[in-house]
Amino acid sequence: MKASLLAGLALGLLMAGGAQAQIKIGVASPVTGGSAAFGAQIRNGVTQAVEDINKAGGVKGQKFELSSGDDASDPKQGVSVANKFAADGVKMVVGDFNSGVSIPSSDVYQDAGIIQITPASTAVKFTERGNWNTFRTCGRDDQQGAVAGEYLAKHFQGKKVAFVHDKTPYGRGLADETRKVYRAKGGKDVIYEGINPGEKDYSALVSKLKQANVDVVYYGGIHTEAGLLVRQMRDQGLKAPLMGGDGITDKEFVQIAGPGAEGTLMTFSPDARKNPNAKDVVAAFQKKGIDPEAYTLYSYAAVQILKAAIEATGSTDGKALADYLHQGKPTATVIGEIAYDKKGDITRPDYVMYVWKKNASGAIDYAGNEVGQ
Repeated sequence: MKASLLAGLALGLLMAGGAQAQIKIGVASPVTGGSAAFGAQIRNGVTQAVEDINKAGGVKGQKFELSSGDDASDPKQGVSVANKFAADGVKMVVGDFNSGVSIPSSDVYQDAGIIQITPASTAVKFTERGNWNTFRTCGRDDQQGAVAGEYLAKHFQGKKVAFVHDKTPYGRGLADETRKVYRAKGGKDVIYEGINPGEKDYSALVSKLKQANVDVVYYGGIHTEAGLLVRQMRDQGLKAPLMGGDGITDKEFVQIAGPGAEGTLMTFSPDARKNPNAKDVVAAFQKKGIDPEAYTLYSYAAVQILKAAIEATGSTDGKALADYLHQGKPTATVIGEIAYDKKGDITRPDYVMYVWKKNASGAIDYAGNEVGQ
């Protein structure tokens, strides 16, 4: 009788403790460095999602406990963040931003049994290595490159097209995928060059582009170098438009590029801020003075997906969550319904072409400026 009473008391205490347990979730993104603006988007999205979910009662009686790590857009730093999360008992991670960071970090997470959802890493390789733990809420470079390559072939037929990339897994991968489709459609590029991220002077490259009299420059890389390239092109009198991918989707691009940013073409997903499912969340961000642009809502959606997987499985085990998501069951999120294939890629990839131009207030922006294929 006494033993049964003690056993019952112990079980009761365990259950009580479980009700107060925290689900450790990490957000890994660049807080410092050239991609810090995108890192802020990811942190804002995850933070707001955790706040909203906890305020609504949490998940299965448990609250999310958020840990943040600065990967500084550096693969070694990303691995260091991953190891720290693993040591701290983090169960799931949203991040990273750069594909070159997400790929090595994901191996650490897999070894530690941690599921990872990136809102922004589009490199094909991320989900092609057979890892069980890799997912994303965005599309892939081959899907984005197809849209860009077809656009170039159609709208710049017979024109002089240059391809420039930043030598990273993301930037080169995106440029190569776009170039592959462009060439398959009969296009012939006149220049293919790589630059070094972090450099400030691209005058030699611009001179080469100007000498070749290029009609459009496709750039695979991040907004910081893209902005400098546009500014220096305009300074040297080269009026050819730049075309880029989702790596330039931050208002800082215009701040760096200046007025010459107007006319820039860019592939990105449909504006999530316009999704009816995001109305209340967008309002919550705006109340805080935050514009939930680009990857903000994709990061919010990643937390929603993890929450749904926990509720469906009754587990916080990374492998159990991944196995559930691989079944392809849709989850309602602020960016629409998301379902996964066996690799961890979304089953409804969608990219559209935007043009950066002045809005009613006179600011150069891409919002609402989708252009037809």
